[in-house]
Amino acid sequence: MKKLSDRQQEILDFIGSFHEENGYPPTVRDIQQGCGVSSTSVVAYNLEVLKKEGYLDRIVGVSRGLRLAGPSARRRDTVSVPLLGAIAAGAPFPLPVAESWSDVQDKDMVDLPQAIVGPSEKVYALRVKGDSMIDALIGDGDLVIMEQTDHVGNGQMAAVRITPDEETTLKFFFAEGAIVRLQPANSQMQPIFVPAGRVQVLSRLVAVWRYLG
Repeated sequence: MKKLSDRQQEILDFIGSFHEENGYPPTVRDIQQGCGVSSTSVVAYNLEVLKKEGYLDRIVGVSRGLRLAGPSARRRDTVSVPLLGAIAAGAPFPLPVAESWSDVQDKDMVDLPQAIVGPSEKVYALRVKGDSMIDALIGDGDLVIMEQTDHVGNGQMAAVRITPDEETTLKFFFAEGAIVRLQPANSQMQPIFVPAGRVQVLSRLVAVWRYLG
């Protein structure tokens, strides 16, 4: 792909922004007006260049037959988040967790839909080990998408660290006075009761991501 002119980049950005805002692509006249282009023929010329270079799919003769393609589509539709390791959906076990977000550059990255990740920047993925959350449709090998936070409400699913053993687990969180109940979603398993002072909330569940073979 060749480097785009300023005008072509402006048109490409306008198409993406218009589609995100309205749920459908712009017409040629929308682009002309939105980008301040002198005529629709100039817009049409630049659309053909964008199509030829692989930035755009265009169905000729259809009023709104535009769709971002290639890297421009991936940039808007997906986001990379760090895969920090594995977490037990069963008995707690040790898990190294990044203490600073400046440490994640060397981690494996996972490309996820922007709609799954949401607007937060402090999002990471963990791979689930175990089946204690199976009744919540989270199984062994799934990826859970977590948002870093040190507080969750009762009933929310969270990744928590239990000190001083530095063990981490994924459970429903319930603060019950001086005790925290970590509730599995598996009728065959019992909850874990821990003194509140020994429980550190690391993150809350945002989404579950499962690869189907």
